[in-house]
Amino acid sequence: MQAPELAIQEMKRCRHELGFPGVQIGTHVNDWNLDAPELLPFFAAAEEHCCAIFVHPWDMEMGGRMEKYFLPWLVGMTTETTAALCCLMFGGILERFPNLRMCFAHGGGCAPYTIGRIDHGYHARPDLCAQLTTLSPRTQLNRVYCDSLVHDQRALKLLVDVIGQDRVVLGTDYPFPLGDLDAGKFIESMEEFGDDLKGKILFENACDFLGLDRRKYDADST
Repeated sequence: MQAPELAIQEMKRCRHELGFPGVQIGTHVNDWNLDAPELLPFFAAAEEHCCAIFVHPWDMEMGGRMEKYFLPWLVGMTTETTAALCCLMFGGILERFPNLRMCFAHGGGCAPYTIGRIDHGYHARPDLCAQLTTLSPRTQLNRVYCDSLVHDQRALKLLVDVIGQDRVVLGTDYPFPLGDLDAGKFIESMEEFGDDLKGKILFENACDFLGLDRRKYDADST
């Protein structure tokens, strides 16, 4: 990603030669946030070639006040994801590329749960937050996907309510300690979710995000 033209070539190879429906990127590229002008061609190519993008946090602050208590993973990762999503929204990337399909790990970090504050900042300080986009963060949040890896039933219900039933996909983070190592069990445990909603989260929404024909993977079609 630090060499965007090479990243575009590799994305095209993954998409068209290897048959991958998408790629994964980090929440920033060295000193660039994801709204960096240097990355615009990459996002334009992803939209053009119908390549889904999964965003996973990395390169968190490891020293100073973050040294203890697993804080880089418990706090730093969610903060990284939130900052990345804010940069994409305030930087006008999601508005400029309306057909770009992006999904954010760990339930979208803190963004779906602090969207009120983020949206209020957009309206209260347009001089800082609304220079590059005409769309509010609340509107833009409904354009992205988030995975379901939040480890809390109330958090998952709020996530579904905030970004929509069609925008949450199954997340596992396998095989890491903070992952859901029994994939799908958490979704199945949601007593307030009907079978249709569980089916969306477990399977259907991922097909939409990846641009796959879900009928090819339906058990009834085999």
